[in-house]
Amino acid sequence: VQLQASGGGLVQAGGSLRLSCAASGMIFNRVTMGWYRQAPGKQRELVATISSDSGTVYGGSVKGRFTISRDNGRRMVYLQMNSLKPDDTAVYYCNYRTGSDLNYWGQGTLVTVSS
Repeated sequence: VQLQASGGGLVQAGGSLRLSCAASGMIFNRVTMGWYRQAPGKQRELVATISSDSGTVYGGSVKGRFTISRDNGRRMVYLQMNSLKPDDTAVYYCNYRTGSDLNYWGQGTLVTVSS
């Protein structure tokens, strides 16, 4: 399994970014994919997940601002982040969890939101 995240960067508060994750090594259209984030000194937390039938779950702090989506043909997962806040500053990780709860993580992409 390989997960390659990209799209992070520096943005001002109120701005937008779109993260992308390229996945390989699994039957992509059958799995749930997700985004997690980890801020300095904090635990990794759920941002959003999207199931094989495009059902979505969001962490409470990003609801209404972030949107997760997938393109099965391209084996891609996206995270559109709008109305960014300084508290959204973190390393964002693409995630694939197997049916036996084994987690695979991408290398992470840093998002920095300036006030």
